[in-house]
Amino acid sequence: MHNNYDLGIIGGGPAGYTAALHAAKQGLNVILFEKEFIGGVCLNKGCIPTKSILRASEIYKQTLDASKFGINTENVQFDYTKVIERKNNTIEKLRKGIELALKNAKVDVVYCEAQIINKNEIKANNEIYKCAKIICATGSSPKIVKGLEFDNEFLLSSDDILNLEKLPQSVLIIGSGAIGIEWARIFSNFGVETTVVELAQHLLPLADIEVSKRIERIFKTNKIKFYTQTTVEKIENKIVTLSNGDILNPEIVLVAIGRTPIHVEKIDSVNYIGDVAGEIQLAHYAIKQAIENVDGIKFDKNLTPSVVYGTPEIAWVGKREQDLDGEDYEKSFVLVSSLGKAWCDGETDGFIKILSQNGKIIGAHIVSAEASALLQQLVIAMQNNITVDKLKETCFPHPTYSEGVFEALF
Repeated sequence: MHNNYDLGIIGGGPAGYTAALHAAKQGLNVILFEKEFIGGVCLNKGCIPTKSILRASEIYKQTLDASKFGINTENVQFDYTKVIERKNNTIEKLRKGIELALKNAKVDVVYCEAQIINKNEIKANNEIYKCAKIICATGSSPKIVKGLEFDNEFLLSSDDILNLEKLPQSVLIIGSGAIGIEWARIFSNFGVETTVVELAQHLLPLADIEVSKRIERIFKTNKIKFYTQTTVEKIENKIVTLSNGDILNPEIVLVAIGRTPIHVEKIDSVNYIGDVAGEIQLAHYAIKQAIENVDGIKFDKNLTPSVVYGTPEIAWVGKREQDLDGEDYEKSFVLVSSLGKAWCDGETDGFIKILSQNGKIIGAHIVSAEASALLQQLVIAMQNNITVDKLKETCFPHPTYSEGVFEALF
């Protein structure tokens, strides 16, 4: 290891490690600083651990419901310590994979806190590293709101919730973005009494209005209680008073009101990518930013897909119906219950909705099994200006959820 590099990167999350690997592939001399774990929030405290726990909760719930498929199961139980053990193993395997990729790419990795001194110098371990170019990808942290400060015991952040050793009897989730929705599903699947409080008019307020309404219907079916247009007025002695006067007594509270970029003093000519940039806080957006920054491959930020996991999945891209108020547009709507594959799988809840203008797709909103995969077909079409008529020429396999996309073109 030396002190002169073509590229210095602070932060080893999706933005940082992607930038490092792509730059190394170009033959650049790269150093990466990470104060904790390679993989960042996404791998260690976000996407991956949450999806691992979510999957366990879904298997448990599906097993309880197996009789409708003619499969008899008795005395079904789960061991939450093993759920967490599997989650930790998954993180470790994936982390080791990224660490090995960085090693093979000959990226120097320094595990310590680092500070950008100027556009060409990084200070770490009381040493100065000279870099022709610097990328800052220091990420974000759970947002703190007055009156809802985390105490790591009763008021928990999305980081804290991953460290629970056993499940509570009841939980209150404040906020119904992706984190709130996914954890509501996890807790509910495991039989925890779950309540969600949302300030906006509908759950998952960033989604298309019809998606939000469908989630509310699904929550009601799953006996997940929720309040909209409601706030937490006060919390005293673990008793929660809502703005509508209702009083709740949950065992724990998950504060899921988003994340805030790590505060850094911005320096000219330093590239800020990922969550710290204060734009779209999604791992795939961070990865695309890194590739754009290093390889110069542009991408349309307006076509960044959003996915909320669970049963059924929720995915969308582009314009929402409420964004098109007063504009001329076409809307097609296919119920998942019209698809043979959905009935075979017992996954009939949801819809595929496509919005178009002048023969081109401008928005897609899907609530369905495999929604994340279905949406990507439409993202590719939108990215490449493929018209609805041209898409109609494509042969879709049967029986699949994909043919719902095909039917939505007519």
